[in-house]
Amino acid sequence: MKRNILIHPDPRLKKVCAPVDDLSDELRALADDMLETMYDAPGIGLAAPQIGVLERLIVLDCVKEEGATPRPLVMFNPEIISASDETSVYDEGCLSIPDQFAEVTRPAEVEVAWMDQNGKAQRETFDGLWATCVQHEIDHLNGKLFIDYLKPLKRQMITRKMVKLKRELARA
Repeated sequence: MKRNILIHPDPRLKKVCAPVDDLSDELRALADDMLETMYDAPGIGLAAPQIGVLERLIVLDCVKEEGATPRPLVMFNPEIISASDETSVYDEGCLSIPDQFAEVTRPAEVEVAWMDQNGKAQRETFDGLWATCVQHEIDHLNGKLFIDYLKPLKRQMITRKMVKLKRELARA
């Protein structure tokens, strides 16, 4: 089932999420809903707080090539174990901050540990777009948005645009 994506500024987007202690069928269904919502948006990642659920759950799929097999990943309690000293810069966007993009510098490679939908521990090293995306989504779980990396003036400008967008959506 498709969920509504919260638009910044929303106080839930700035909250630190609780760890998932017990993997319930409800949480597995939530992960499926999040994948459906992400693909529909369309996006390459979505964190539970973006749909108003304050639990440590993210979904991502950075396969963008036409005709390529999708690779949906569901991560409960994802944690960055290590990060490279080398950095990369990506023009990031966010489903909670529609149509706004800015360059963000992050580690080029990260090793992430998480629990999958079956409750199994997983660990993988990501680079390129995958590394950027997983870091961006984990930031959401810690109440951090990509605009928090920007200079105050640029951040305020984007926030004002989102306030205006939310007013327009409320009127529609």
